[in-house]
Amino acid sequence: MAAAAGLVAAVAAALGALLMAPGVTQPHGEGSAAGRGPGPLGGAAAERHPSGRMDQALLLVRNELAAQGLRLAALSGACHQCLYQFLAFVPPSNGSLREPGTAAVMVDTQHPLTLLLNGSVGDRELCKIQYNFGEFGNYSLVVKTLSTSLNTSTETVSCDLVINEGPINSYLPILFAFLVYMGILAILIVGRLFMKIDPVRNWVYKKLNPRETDRLINSELGSPNTTDSINSDPTPRFWSTASRQRLRSLDTFRGLSLIIMVFVNYGGGKYWFFKHESWNGLTVADLVFPWFVFIMGTSVSLSLSSMLRLGSSKQKVLGKILWRSFLLILLGIIVVNPNYCLGPLSWDNLRIPGVLQRLGFTYLVVAALELLFTRAGAENGTLETPCPALQDILPYWPQWIFILMLEVIWLCLTFLLPVPGCPRGYLGPGGIGDFGRYPNCTGGAAGYIDRLLLGEKHIYQHPSSSVIYQTTVPYDPEGILGTINSIFMAFLGLQAGKVILFYKDQHKQIMSRFIIWSIVMGIISAILTKCSKEEGFIPINKNLWSVSYVTTMSCFAFILLLLMYYLVDVKRLWSGAPFFYPGMNSILVYVGHEVFENYFPFKWKMQDSQSHAEHLTQNLTATTLWVIISYVLYRRRIFWKI
Repeated sequence: MAAAAGLVAAVAAALGALLMAPGVTQPHGEGSAAGRGPGPLGGAAAERHPSGRMDQALLLVRNELAAQGLRLAALSGACHQCLYQFLAFVPPSNGSLREPGTAAVMVDTQHPLTLLLNGSVGDRELCKIQYNFGEFGNYSLVVKTLSTSLNTSTETVSCDLVINEGPINSYLPILFAFLVYMGILAILIVGRLFMKIDPVRNWVYKKLNPRETDRLINSELGSPNTTDSINSDPTPRFWSTASRQRLRSLDTFRGLSLIIMVFVNYGGGKYWFFKHESWNGLTVADLVFPWFVFIMGTSVSLSLSSMLRLGSSKQKVLGKILWRSFLLILLGIIVVNPNYCLGPLSWDNLRIPGVLQRLGFTYLVVAALELLFTRAGAENGTLETPCPALQDILPYWPQWIFILMLEVIWLCLTFLLPVPGCPRGYLGPGGIGDFGRYPNCTGGAAGYIDRLLLGEKHIYQHPSSSVIYQTTVPYDPEGILGTINSIFMAFLGLQAGKVILFYKDQHKQIMSRFIIWSIVMGIISAILTKCSKEEGFIPINKNLWSVSYVTTMSCFAFILLLLMYYLVDVKRLWSGAPFFYPGMNSILVYVGHEVFENYFPFKWKMQDSQSHAEHLTQNLTATTLWVIISYVLYRRRIFWKI
């Protein structure tokens, strides 16, 4: 534990020193009124502060037109088919004093903005400017008359954007953090290579006691080698072969998904691409949950096969499935409930859906489906099929029919269910999207079903669409309708497990099947989305858990699992560290990071809350701590299984 604490201190110190280096951020003061305007685009600034707020820049509009004032509005490039949002009114210039009218506003720097200036006389559009402002930059927009037509008395107006003070590079902290972690990795690799030199190894023998020496010699970048993994790992195997070897690539895949999930849940340095997409599209944060669901399905296939081979009855296995599902749902409702922020948890504000709740229900359906329709000899390839190319699919046709029926239900409810006040089949965010025509239709049928069956107070109160699209109705991304497609995602992971079982130790066959599945899912995604973010038949949408979202994520998942399987289990070029360890204790890490999120050392009072660098340092340190905790638990053979 002392070594772990030292590593945490070293990481925190290095990150702090590098990320807070001069030039990365500028000092920020407290009490500034700048940036207090409404909405994600910014608003009027009552006072000018040199630093402003994170992800914002100061824009000073100078109106040199004597005849009319200006109405300034803005539209975010991330807001599809949205209404322009009013920012400020700029008074006309004072001709007698030759003083231009001015107004200061804070504008968003996360996405490109379109600024629209209309004159107060006749509401005529004077100019439109598209620009991507930089964080903490200082800009001026000068509006002046170039010429006046004598016949029509129409002014020709120019709008010039001037940079008064250059912005900072808010992405430098990410580069510095990457270099820090690459440096730590290089040190570990060099240390491992030195341990292969006889004099160095002998020196270690003398300095350490035999038991500790044996632990170091038999470690591989801090993880057990193959012998240790096979002979000493007391945890349940996912599948049994002659060597009784556990597939490390599955735990590595799960651990990678979990660690990214922990990082983005802690804030991801407050960068927009480490947050969930406001509606259609993908960010880093949108990748991890479906991957976790996918690998859960893979594990279901392997673990059920192992239990049935060892002689467990189906009734006993079903009891375990029901108990585990109940515990996951209970943990999600009682322990990990974001509506705690509304006050002491009570039925009045209890959020019923959630991440663990969806995992529990998805696990229940997929595991019960597999247990119900599993056939002896199917996974060994002893059953005859009319099409050898589909021999890992056709024996499971009842499961596929069930899943396809679920998808038909999802499609019918999504596109045919009448929703009061909304067009049938609406998939939009509501709010100011779709030009403000359907402000209370967030999520269409999916949102309507949740509000109807669960009640507005029992679903998520702050959806990602509330920032960019300024939605006001609650919407739950883990709602009822989307659970159908999470079952589909887990079933595709289950299919990956069947491939592993069917082609035991036939690495080329396993990897080729993964490639085929990835290509098929990619083609389906391309058709559904028309290779477009917004214009497809069914856009990729994490909030809705749309079919295209599932096929796209499963396409990525098959490729990622292929790479990990090849590197970790086939060629053994990588032990899976450090992701392997949290993958072995996934429930503990997930629940723990939620419960202790606001406690030291995972969180502390910042000197500058408007600094990406300081947020990134805190979030990376907290995430690294959970990796270290999972490693220590692994070395002590402590695993929390439910």
